Amino acid sequence: MQWQGRRGSSNVEDRRGQGGMSGNMGCGLGGGIGTLIVVVIFLLMGGNPLQLLGLLESDNPTGSSGYTQAYVPTAESDSLARLVSVVLADTEDVWTELFQQMGKTYRKPTLVLFNGYTTSACGTIQSATGPFYCSEDEKIYVDLSFFQEMETQFRAGGDFAYAYVIAHEVGHHVRKLLGTLGQAHTLMARSNQRSANALSVALELQADFYAGVWANHTESMFRTLDPGDIEEALNAATAIGDDRLQEQAQGYTVPDSFTHGTSQQRHDWFYKGYRTGDVTQGNTLETLMN
Repeated sequence: MQWQGRRGSSNVEDRRGQGGMSGNMGCGLGGGIGTLIVVVIFLLMGGNPLQLLGLLESDNPTGSSGYTQAYVPTAESDSLARLVSVVLADTEDVWTELFQQMGKTYRKPTLVLFNGYTTSACGTIQSATGPFYCSEDEKIYVDLSFFQEMETQFRAGGDFAYAYVIAHEVGHHVRKLLGTLGQAHTLMARSNQRSANALSVALELQADFYAGVWANHTESMFRTLDPGDIEEALNAATAIGDDRLQEQAQGYTVPDSFTHGTSQQRHDWFYKGYRTGDVTQGNTLETLMN
């Protein structure tokens, strides 16, 4: 992806090194590509599940290992921050135009860079949750160390793989603006756990689809994709399917517990978005729930 020297977004809030006040985890999350991945990474590295539970639910994250260490920026992390800013700017341009074509106004989200933990309208955000979108404050939260984990743990690194992650989280914001997020939350409140999981899968796959739509239009608008970029994104989508992650973590899969979609589903919905570039073809709720 050709991103160096291009316009970055003004809607990036850099909290790296600032820490944040602790608080209870909220339930107003719009979804995140990283939550399940980071849990699996933790288990694959020999972590104690009880320790992970304490990390996710702790009201005092400063007592967790690593959070009290001073943040030291590196050339690699600063380069990733610039990449993220450029990708966010591209999503702003693409979705502003697509919303105008639909007779709507695109409200730009803010992307928050943090390390360790920070606060949000959804509660305390910790690195263990991975990148995600909080619908309550319309902000995307990213700890850049997640990209290193993508590369080292899942062999899914690369500039456009990281761009796919950001575009997926922006896809959750698009869902909110188009109203499908609210519809899904209403259905979830009336559903049993199995049905709620299926709805979660539909929402995550829709965000993958919107990431593909963005890739289609960012290429037509800016001509910045390099050969192999789409394959890089498809590899990342495949690497983080529920089935593959569960197989790696425990040696078997439990389909009823899937919340993000299988590797094949994630691959296919991203590619459908990229192939068609048509926002109207991403009704995963109707496709998967009927």
